[in-house]
Amino acid sequence: MKIGFIGLGIMGAPMAGHLRAAGHELFVATRSKLPQALLDAGAVACASPKDVAERADVIITMVPDTPDVERVLFAENGVAAGLSKGKVVVDMSSISPIETKAFAKRINELGCDYLDAPVSGGEVGAKAASLTIMVGGPEQAFERVLPLFQLMGKNITRVGDNGDGQTTKVANQIIVALNIAAVGEALVFASKAGADPAKVRQALMGGFAASRILEVHGERMIKRTFNPGFRIGLHQKDLNLALQGARALGVSLPGTAHAAQLMQACAAHGFGESDHSALVRALEILAKHEVA
Repeated sequence: MKIGFIGLGIMGAPMAGHLRAAGHELFVATRSKLPQALLDAGAVACASPKDVAERADVIITMVPDTPDVERVLFAENGVAAGLSKGKVVVDMSSISPIETKAFAKRINELGCDYLDAPVSGGEVGAKAASLTIMVGGPEQAFERVLPLFQLMGKNITRVGDNGDGQTTKVANQIIVALNIAAVGEALVFASKAGADPAKVRQALMGGFAASRILEVHGERMIKRTFNPGFRIGLHQKDLNLALQGARALGVSLPGTAHAAQLMQACAAHGFGESDHSALVRALEILAKHEVA
């Protein structure tokens, strides 16, 4: 296929690399410097999202937030300006489900399909091509793009119509945030009580409290390795989407609100660019005790 990929950050660059490694023609654009490794592998640099859309049959976007997707799609030299009938736009960013439905409608009016396909798995999953991909959109378009998804991820599910993929991602981020907070509270408690947090974590990994968050992020909390796989600032954005959606739906999400406040405290103390496992820093500040 001729594939366009817009947004080549921590996640996007390795995802695009898998597509190129499989032999697909790859046309790329990004706001920052294009990764040299992709160019060396044969990716073609494009001047704008419009240029990408004109040259590709499937156009993938992977950018930070809802306004970024809107700009990439609908700005003067955006994707929409370069589309022709029969192409597919795939947004793999994590953005508003409500806005996603509006974006899909505008792309459909141009005679093209739209899939929202946010991912979970972070930088590790992107590099290992083991991402979970949650897809909303028409089944025919999903089947067309599925071989590409399979080059980037392992657990790939078409959840339903446009917007449903983003709704699933928001639900995912609620679960992840609350689990990070729970692991952080447990390790702060254990460490403050005088127990070795590394051994506490090891013991808990063999019981009902075991989880991927305890395994990966618990270790980060203990070893203080907060270099970003997924930044607190981005997780804040996702939790805000959850709370905005909850208000619109008349749903109470008290745990989500609590986790969002802990992340806000981290950001206020300068940890917004750290990995979301650094949420434990807010709990440590409250306890006046650092997990060690």
